This record gives sequence, C-alpha cells and structure tokens, in this order.
Amino acid sequence: MQSDPRSPHAMSLAKSRATAGSGRLILRDFLPYRIAVLARGISGSLGKKYRDLGITIPEWRLIAHLAEVGACSSGEICARTAMDKAKVNRAVIRLVAAGYVLAGISPHDRRVNVLKLTAKGQKIYERIVPMALDHESSLLAPLSQAELKELARIISKLQSRVDSMSTATNPAE
Repeated sequence: MQSDPRSPHAMSLAKSRATAGSGRLILRDFLPYRIAVLARGISGSLGKKYRDLGITIPEWRLIAHLAEVGACSSGEICARTAMDKAKVNRAVIRLVAAGYVLAGISPHDRRVNVLKLTAKGQKIYERIVPMALDHESSLLAPLSQAELKELARIISKLQSRVDSMSTATNPAE
C-alpha cells in the first residue's frame, strides 16, 4: 500500500512526526488515536446491523470467539479479544440468561469457568456471520488486492510490535 507522499494522510503523519520533537501532539494525527477511532467506527456500524437481534458488540465478540474455539474460559476470552474482565463478565451473564451460552466449571480447575455455545447460540452466530462478512467486504471494497495484502502485512507488523512492547513493559504476564 504505497501511499502518495502528498496525500493528506501521509502529510499529516509526517507533520505529527515533525511536531513530536517539539513536544506537541495533534490528536487527529496521532496514529493510536486514529486506529482507535477507526476500530470503534467499524465495530459500531457492524453492531447496528445485529442490534435488532438483541446482541451487543461485546456479546458478538464472545459468541464469535466461542464459535471459533469451541469452549474456553472467560479469562481466555479477555486475553484473546482485548476486552476487559468486567465487559466479558457482563456479556457472559446476558448470554447465559438468554440461552446462547452454557457456563460450567472446569474439571481440571474448579476455579475456572468453561463457556460454550448452545444450539441457540450457534444459530445466532450463523445469522450474524453473513452480516459481518458482508460488512467487512463492503468496508474493504475500495482497496485493491495489493492494498489488502499490504494492509494485512502492516497490521501484523504493528500487532507484533505492540505485543513485544507489552511484554517488555509487563514481563510477569
């Protein structure tokens, strides 16, 4: 995804790098902020599509994760989805009450819960997946195949960097 150095985005990133040395930060040009706003916008617009099904964004993430892995603990969901414990616990409570998720106790460690989708949970997952994939397709439509590859490469590279920075600052985790 070779960007035109004269494009507004390339120039604003360059400007923000130049002003970083002066101790100033322009929030709209700050990459972590821009990524957070983008992610929130993407999740929010997708969330509107399945809101009529009575599912929130955290609940959808939990359902999608359980559909992918089969069964796991709420702690594993926190770690894999980057959601905080309180948000995951609220989603679990609502999904169990709605009959979408079964919550049990691990036979290996009675302190750990084990979550898995019910048949009803699997059905709601199967209803939302086409919406999610269609939303992703629509979002990515303006990008060429080369840009999609480059975007995936850059996201992976940034994720690796974030992971290594996180490990460096939290070695006990």
